[in-house]
Amino acid sequence: MPLSIDLSLVRAWAIQFNRAHREASINASMWRLRFAAAFIFGALVFLAGRALAETNADVPTGKPDAVIDLATKEGVDLVKGQWCYSDTKIIQVDFKAAGPDKQPTGKPIKTYDFTPHAGGVDFDDSKWEKIDPTTLDARRSTGRLCFNWYRINITIPPSVNDVDVASATAVFETSIDDYAEVWVDGELSRALGQSGGSVVKGWNAPNRLIINRSVQPGQKIQLAIFGVNGPLSNPPTNYIYMREAKLEFYKGGLVPVAITPSEVNVEVIRKDPAIDAIVPPNPKIFKLAEGFKFTEGPVWDRKGGFLLFSDPNNNTIYKYSPEGNGQLAVFRNKSGYEGADIAEYGQPGSNGLTFDPQGRLTIDQHGNHRVVRVEPDGQLTVLADKFEGKRLNSPNDLVYRSDGTLYFTDPPFGLPKFFNDPRKELPFSGVFAVKDGKLQLVMKDFTGPNGIAFSPDEKYLYVGDWDEKKKVVMCYEVEPDGSLKNGKLFFDMTKAPGEDALDGMKVDKAGNLYVSGPGGLWILSPQGKHLGTIIPPKHPHNFAWGDADGKTLYLCAKSGLYRMRLNVEGVRP
Repeated sequence: MPLSIDLSLVRAWAIQFNRAHREASINASMWRLRFAAAFIFGALVFLAGRALAETNADVPTGKPDAVIDLATKEGVDLVKGQWCYSDTKIIQVDFKAAGPDKQPTGKPIKTYDFTPHAGGVDFDDSKWEKIDPTTLDARRSTGRLCFNWYRINITIPPSVNDVDVASATAVFETSIDDYAEVWVDGELSRALGQSGGSVVKGWNAPNRLIINRSVQPGQKIQLAIFGVNGPLSNPPTNYIYMREAKLEFYKGGLVPVAITPSEVNVEVIRKDPAIDAIVPPNPKIFKLAEGFKFTEGPVWDRKGGFLLFSDPNNNTIYKYSPEGNGQLAVFRNKSGYEGADIAEYGQPGSNGLTFDPQGRLTIDQHGNHRVVRVEPDGQLTVLADKFEGKRLNSPNDLVYRSDGTLYFTDPPFGLPKFFNDPRKELPFSGVFAVKDGKLQLVMKDFTGPNGIAFSPDEKYLYVGDWDEKKKVVMCYEVEPDGSLKNGKLFFDMTKAPGEDALDGMKVDKAGNLYVSGPGGLWILSPQGKHLGTIIPPKHPHNFAWGDADGKTLYLCAKSGLYRMRLNVEGVRP
């Protein structure tokens, strides 16, 4: 993101400085000039080193490098899309009045909603009306107090008018008569005081928002535009229509970036009343940063007050500091691999991160097939890289016991061809323990052991399986020597709807287990009862407890970083 410096202030300061010191000696003047230059240069370096926060409303300006008109048949064909349309209906629903906490916890009441809620990326619009893009400006909906939806799935082409759009920033621009909100891949992101972007900034004003900061050919993006007739306080006789719909591509954008914390939509399925003690009645999720290839393995640094997390696809560990509007910086490059064949890997970098009882960062390295510890002087100590003479697969997630015993999972998902990769030396996917410098295999029951966590008293170890045919969490008793026994099925999600298997796993201090499972973030009681599911707009693959009180859950969800405040404190290293 370009830096903006008010040079007029520097110029005015220099003029005043010279006036006040024009009788000074040449040597003194030169010293002061060198000092001023060094000061300004230092300021520039400081500013350049900071990750400047922005919102999704801060779209690129100027002439785009390429444009696709989605109000033409040629434009829609280029992105392999189809416009779909639906009116909405206002309905009466059950709700709760505001309670003493100013949240919806009071007496039962009736309120109003609309249907359908079609912003979600997985919403089924197959039965909707298919409309010709040249008719987007046709008057639709019912007039007066009315709302509607337009939806389209687009596929990024390799080029637009001979312009290569790979890695470009993609901006969607539309204008609805009279108001509009734009959902991108199931997400409606908005910041306090935001003007424009996902939410229209004024009467018949265009919505211009970034839909992706680094598009790739073949990438699919879902757009849902919610139209509103207005003014709402005096509904007119006219209808809703779309004035324009364009995709603009700007090359040379900065990714990834920290953004002004922006609230996004979230759904909570409450299966048991016990979840109310965990998830607030009016839960909030905020997006903090975006533009990553994939986010994983977060851990909160309690001493520094910041979050570390991996982008295994980009071979990088990032640092997010929450002060102000948030700052993002590269913490470690080549976080998981230094090999010359890195282009063959999908996820060569680091994955799981944690701290040992002495506060030393420990890293699962995919491409290097090993687990390493970062020493105070920055040197790396290899904790595990081979078992019985054979290289590990790609260590994925990890957790320490309070006595310093390290447990980690080792599926082959970091290898270019997974189970069939020629680099794979072990015939199984195991769970390992490192105790007193000795590596031991403690479990090989799973095809793809992934998330791993201890119960608060460390009597039990939970392990999840990334296997589309066996989406289960197992619970093992932990022996003093590090071995496991009496493995039992803790919870089975195999029949739950959703494509995702089991990924990251964490525990709160009450013993509730948080699991990345089909459809969202599952919360399970210590007895293995499903209390509820948190469904953010992007699927959370891993998460970590953070902030000073340990009650904020930081979510690594595909290309973004998010946070959510809960009512409970988590167990953290």
